[in-house]
Amino acid sequence: MSSSRPAGTPAPPPDGPRNGPPVSGQEFDVLFDAVRTWGRWADAGRGAWNRVTAERVREAAALVRSGTVVALGRPWDTVPGPDNAKPALHFMSDLGDVEAPEPSAHKDFIGADYHGKAVSHLDAPAHIAYRGRLYGGGAARELVGAGGARFGDVAALGPLVARGVLLDLPAVLGAAWLEPGHAVHAADVVAAEEALGVTVGEGDAALLRVGRFRRRRELGAWDPGEACAGFHVDAVPLLAERGVALLGSDGDSDVRPSPVEGVHSPVHALALTAMGVPLLDNLDLEALSAACAGAGRHAFLLVVAPLNIPGGTGSPVAPVAVL
Repeated sequence: MSSSRPAGTPAPPPDGPRNGPPVSGQEFDVLFDAVRTWGRWADAGRGAWNRVTAERVREAAALVRSGTVVALGRPWDTVPGPDNAKPALHFMSDLGDVEAPEPSAHKDFIGADYHGKAVSHLDAPAHIAYRGRLYGGGAARELVGAGGARFGDVAALGPLVARGVLLDLPAVLGAAWLEPGHAVHAADVVAAEEALGVTVGEGDAALLRVGRFRRRRELGAWDPGEACAGFHVDAVPLLAERGVALLGSDGDSDVRPSPVEGVHSPVHALALTAMGVPLLDNLDLEALSAACAGAGRHAFLLVVAPLNIPGGTGSPVAPVAVL
């Protein structure tokens, strides 16, 4: 991180970010084409969510044993900070003091520029274009305008009920968290599966815990857009081969700084634009980590219900895991 970081902001590890190896723009384009699923599904706007069939929902529901429900959404964050440049809004719009007698009503307003580093949210395919194209190959300038997206919007996705798998990298490594800039590679995913006794499969939602919010609570906030643990692009072919339907993290899935020349969010481009895989960003996975460790298993029922926003490029969400 730069020397201009705010007072109290933790520094990156002394040996610098471990976000490599570097990837050239040409190498990235080859990888993009290798994992691309354009034209695979008739309902193209839902992308990889087409993988979650009724049978897979039934299989996911069968994972519920104790009935433990774990919330994965962060508190609505109205406090500005290095990781919250555009704080969410919450204010009272009616305190009940002007209502007709009985009953009085209290009303409030919320709002958020949620595509950032503070609000737990879902990215729909329309959120990211690469070289001017959305998932499926349509021109972004023709499909997304001032009125919203006409393809790949969050309303087309609808809710998701699927098998969730927690890839708890800090637990596997015996650490409290991964330091900002730590890249998670394909070999790390396989090692985590072996250590946790779980395998990511077709139609699954793979959730990567890097321990971001534990680090934040213990050391203070920093700018995760500048440095954050996450997937290196070399992990994406493995996830593509496994047929994931959704990726999520307590970061935003990308390791930062980006290892790819000229591409600031390469995992976003690969997942959303090449593969049609929606992303969950800024989850709080600490309680889920504890619950999975206590249950001795890292697969569970996951429920994601975005707001029904026609034309929306995503939505604030508060997913739940059920063990």
